[in-house]
Amino acid sequence: MAAFAPDLPAREIARCVRAGDLRAADVVESAFARIDATEPQVRAYLAKDREWAFARAGLVDDRVRGGKPVGPLAGVPVAVKDNICVDTMPCTAASRILEGWTPPYRATVVDRLLEADAIIIGKTNLDEFAMGSSTENSGYFPTRNPWDPSRVPGGSSGGSAAAVAAGSASVALGSDTGGSIRQPASLCGVVGMKPTYGLVSRFGLLAFASSLDQIGPLARDVDDAALVLEAIAGHDPLDSTSLPAAARKPLNGAAADGDGLPAGLRVGVPREYLEASVDEGVRRAVAAALDALRALGATTVDVSLPHTAYGIATYYILATAEASSNLARYDGVHYGRRAPGARDIVDLYSRSRGEGFGAEVKRRIFLGTFVLSSGYYDAYYLKGQRVRALIRDDFEKAFARCDVIAGPTSPVTAFRLGERTADPLKMYAADVFTVAQPLAGIPAISVPCGLADGLPVGLQLAGPPLADSLLLRVARAYESARGRFPGPPS
Repeated sequence: MAAFAPDLPAREIARCVRAGDLRAADVVESAFARIDATEPQVRAYLAKDREWAFARAGLVDDRVRGGKPVGPLAGVPVAVKDNICVDTMPCTAASRILEGWTPPYRATVVDRLLEADAIIIGKTNLDEFAMGSSTENSGYFPTRNPWDPSRVPGGSSGGSAAAVAAGSASVALGSDTGGSIRQPASLCGVVGMKPTYGLVSRFGLLAFASSLDQIGPLARDVDDAALVLEAIAGHDPLDSTSLPAAARKPLNGAAADGDGLPAGLRVGVPREYLEASVDEGVRRAVAAALDALRALGATTVDVSLPHTAYGIATYYILATAEASSNLARYDGVHYGRRAPGARDIVDLYSRSRGEGFGAEVKRRIFLGTFVLSSGYYDAYYLKGQRVRALIRDDFEKAFARCDVIAGPTSPVTAFRLGERTADPLKMYAADVFTVAQPLAGIPAISVPCGLADGLPVGLQLAGPPLADSLLLRVARAYESARGRFPGPPS
């Protein structure tokens, strides 16, 4: 049997397990050993299930010994963000209002991971109901960045990004509504991808903003991200927004494409991104990445996304409006925590929601209810939808001049815990480069492109709808030219 190294790529783990060179049970044992070693500092997990993980690993090992085929993720330890339903573990969305709730069903993406013989080892921390950019809004505890425990891992999928960066999971699932996969991937030095809207089923994802939410992979490199995306993508009749089965065709073989760039690739560089307030270290790292793409044969072209400046405002109108509607079900009667001793139904609603929701979730519910209220709907929500259409049109025009768009994922590197919690607007500004892609429904990927003052910087690549495979290929080519990205210190 081969010795298992926690930093072994997921695809290599699966290859060794399929060949019988590595036991899935040994992989799981090593994964939990890494969790035990890193969790006291990182705190990426809200729940773990050793018994189920070892049982699943035993099934995989039995099939290998019996000469039966196993899936493309055989034996790979996977962490799942705790707003995605797994029926063997609690699903809290990091909120006290769902404390102790175990769903009676599994998300479609979880079923597909299990069909691929992945081993789900635990549920990861997040900003409550995926509302935040630092994982400090968790109802339980903040997660810390493995690169520097005094800093945030980003959010809202900060637990998933931190687990992958720390090596306590080979790959992870996150959800992205306004950058919640890509921004923590950037801050933690891992790869994170938001697929085309509808390419991956949302069934079993606790809804935040249904027209924006997407599930996607976080991994240490592009090939592992592609492998996970291959496993979870595809039509799902349980999700009314799921794209037809034919939409998955561009992904076929994504993990096996060549390392080179497509001939004649045009990389658009939006002038608005260059004019935005970006830390100098981030600017230098992204500029070096663009130089590397040019050295590989790409041509960079200037493009314009003129409504970039309105992206944050548009997102926080539309997303909060949908959140206000989606979270109305958590009332102490239908779902969620029920406050004891209520005098009447109004008191029950008020106390249950007041005790169960954290400050940021309340803030967004209030804002969303306001923009949907009589007399303000046209002034805010309807206008926000019109600006969303303009943002989508900006991308369509830009992609007429280029194949992919490149720029920073985040304007800053990981900031210190507590640095932005008192100023919500400053926190929201961390999403300036990541909110527009969900508004337009297009895919985007963040890949590490360097360090600034010892902290990771992410290069974001965005493409037209269903250009997921192209983004993976471009990101892989850049990654190959860049060389191995370092892991966190010790």
